[in-house]
Amino acid sequence: MVDRPFELSFDELLQLPLVDRHVTISCVSNDVGGRLVGTATWLGVPLPRLLEKAGVQEGATQLVGRSLDGWTAGFPTEVALDGRDALVAVGMNGEPLPMEHGFPARLIVPGLYGYVSATKWLSEIELTTWEGFDAYWVPRGWSKEGPMKISSRIDTPRPTGASSAGLVAIGGVAWAPRRGISRVEVRVDEGEWQEATLSEGFSDDAWRQWTLGAELAAGRHAIEVRAYDNDGIQQPEGPKDPRPDGAEGWHRVFVTVA
Repeated sequence: MVDRPFELSFDELLQLPLVDRHVTISCVSNDVGGRLVGTATWLGVPLPRLLEKAGVQEGATQLVGRSLDGWTAGFPTEVALDGRDALVAVGMNGEPLPMEHGFPARLIVPGLYGYVSATKWLSEIELTTWEGFDAYWVPRGWSKEGPMKISSRIDTPRPTGASSAGLVAIGGVAWAPRRGISRVEVRVDEGEWQEATLSEGFSDDAWRQWTLGAELAAGRHAIEVRAYDNDGIQQPEGPKDPRPDGAEGWHRVFVTVA
């Protein structure tokens, strides 16, 4: 559903103006506190530039990315045109896009889980209707829309390690792509919530690191974290399983202090 269908070789794609953007992406199946999430500096061609060249037709309400291996992901066309930094990415962290991350090109769409947006090994972009096509994961029981949720994670101290009694450094990351993170709070043993210190943010589309020093006595302790976006909306307490549209819940770890 475009006025001017066209093809680009990889070399032709590289000749177009490229931009760098800091973006956090996540798998929808990432559990609370899970590792199926990451942040990178992506180099790519702004997707709206390619859509403008193609001439999106009225009524084309879904953009479908097709992979070289036949996999598909679909999201509302308006998402690609609402001002977010959607890219056809060709580089990652100052290097050519690694094979495992989608070389030669992939889609990066801030604010959406990967299963509806982040097509690796991109071979084709198709414009169609929202009702006219269900991408790979939709008939397998996952939501057709996949906006990323406010999330936070404790990275240190690790549950498997032991800390010494006294001042213990607690830290991790929090993310709410498109909305940004305004505050992170931590509590120990279900006590009072304490506000953590946030790192400078790369952008509202990328996670922020946070830290808090807490005095911990010898013994076993429960540490929890929750985050707020820039609109002041608090991360849901949960728990909620990842299926069908992403997990919810405050990450909790148990640590032993010697």
